[in-house]
Amino acid sequence: MLFATMSSEPPRGRRLASLSLAALGVVFGDIGTSPLYAFRECFREEHGLPLTAANIHGVLSLIFWSLTIVISVKYLSYVLRADNHGEGGILALMALASRVTKGKLAGSVVVALGLFGAALLYGDGMITPAISVLSAVEGLHIAAPALSSHVLLITIAILIGLFMLQRRGTAGIGALFGPVTLIWFFVIGALGLAAILDNPSVLLALDPRAGIALLTSGKLAGFLVLGSVFLVVTGGEALYADMGHFGPRPIRLTWFVLVLPALLLNYFGQGALLLANPGAIKNPFYRLAPDWALYPLVGLATLATIIASQAVISGAFSLTRQATMLGFWPRVEIQHKSEEQIGQIYVPGINWLLMVVTVALVLAFGSSSSLASAYGIAVTTTMVITTALAFVVARRRWSWPLWAAGGLSLLFLVLDLGFFAANLVKVENGGWFPLAVAGLGFLLMSTWKKGRALLGERVREELVPLDELFERISESDVARVEGTAVYMTSNLEVAPAALTRVLEHNHALHEKVILLTVTLEDEARVTEDRRIEVKELREGFTRVVAHYGFMENPDIPKLLEREDTPTPELEETSFVLGYETLLPTGHRGMQRWRQRVFAAMSRNSQPATAFFNIPAKRVLEVGSQIEL
Repeated sequence: MLFATMSSEPPRGRRLASLSLAALGVVFGDIGTSPLYAFRECFREEHGLPLTAANIHGVLSLIFWSLTIVISVKYLSYVLRADNHGEGGILALMALASRVTKGKLAGSVVVALGLFGAALLYGDGMITPAISVLSAVEGLHIAAPALSSHVLLITIAILIGLFMLQRRGTAGIGALFGPVTLIWFFVIGALGLAAILDNPSVLLALDPRAGIALLTSGKLAGFLVLGSVFLVVTGGEALYADMGHFGPRPIRLTWFVLVLPALLLNYFGQGALLLANPGAIKNPFYRLAPDWALYPLVGLATLATIIASQAVISGAFSLTRQATMLGFWPRVEIQHKSEEQIGQIYVPGINWLLMVVTVALVLAFGSSSSLASAYGIAVTTTMVITTALAFVVARRRWSWPLWAAGGLSLLFLVLDLGFFAANLVKVENGGWFPLAVAGLGFLLMSTWKKGRALLGERVREELVPLDELFERISESDVARVEGTAVYMTSNLEVAPAALTRVLEHNHALHEKVILLTVTLEDEARVTEDRRIEVKELREGFTRVVAHYGFMENPDIPKLLEREDTPTPELEETSFVLGYETLLPTGHRGMQRWRQRVFAAMSRNSQPATAFFNIPAKRVLEVGSQIEL
């Protein structure tokens, strides 16, 4: 994914244009490809909504006002204000809300909501590539009926190729994202405009009364159609999550100037087509194009959906990284693919998991219409959580009066909960899948967080206060050998367990000892002037505290090369790390089966040497067995 470097000054001129073009491909890929299937799904036979002029106007009215209220007002005008030092996304919002939440119970609720919202996005990340690419390739049913039997095979081949390319980074293909998506929006807008000009009466759907009439018709199908209408706003979370890569100004500019007009023109164009030719309902998007343009349109749609899928995949990488830095996920391998663009990362484990599940979804569901039955429940749940967390931020952080924060949140919740209720019927038809993924993700993240806390308590019971350690060293005959040893520790007041064990068994220490603590802040990035704190202690000890944001990867050797650290040459430094073998007992406030899950996650966690970029040949590990 192509990311831009943020600066403190709002972008202007060429820089604003460049960021806006880049944002087109990354931010709007998901919501921009919804016209391929969203309008069609509103009139599926299974939903029971007759294809009448009144219903077409009603659906278009709901689409228009959903895009206006959910995207234009809620996300672009309200939620984008909640930036965590320039970063957005559900975990960044959770961190903001938790900092201003009073009370242990309220804080726990905020964290739980944030974690479940993040877990839901993994389910979305698995379905989006499948439904997007499959809906584009299904255009072959119209353009080349002879290839209809190969649609699934072609879709799977494209998806596998996309996931395999991730290891190379997206700098090369990323350069095409903006221009290709720009062409996409111009094309879909032009196709819709041509159909509207043939039947301008479709513009009557701008009247909100058409949508209200459909919802209040007294028929269940009139309400449940919201579950399909919701597909037009499923990219809303991406607008907020990608704010840190581009800033709010390019995202807002691109939305109002190009994306929103193009989407509305295409949706209303599909409506105009159906008013004139109801038989086009099988695939109204491709029926907008003349026969000679079908092949190029299928190719362009495939490129656009690949771009949309790429954005979701990269978002899953970023989400994993944030969860790891905030302590909700074990250390995983994270590869940086650009020295200039910090957000361009690759997480192999997540990539291959997404590939396997996405391909399995294509095979299991078989069509984009079937996938649409499972799509939406995860995203609408996340949107409800976003509204709740944003209320906390508006009330506590921005000091909005209750009537303002509560009134606006109530408006959003009415729409969010309406979408949520309409999507509940999807649970039986496949909507259970993203919910199951979210449930598993929430269980793993909460187990890891709680397990680390319990492990920390258990370890602290056996730790020796630093002052007591210094007295032991000064009063006993402890040999001091040449060189420097760096001990990683999370507690500033006690000696690391690895250090006390080395002293107990070897009766010797290095001449210089550095106690290094890496602190992960609940902000995205830490400025260099706040990066490090150094304090000289007794007996040749030095305390070094390093601060990193949740969007940064700690690099300990680079940190210790700074002039304000006491470390000599790296070749003369030993890194002494402790590791624990966990023995689940079922005690200490966590069931034995969860302790076993935590122990398994701990065993499969990335070694600290790789996570902190410590040279393996300079590492000494000291182990111990700990009962949980």
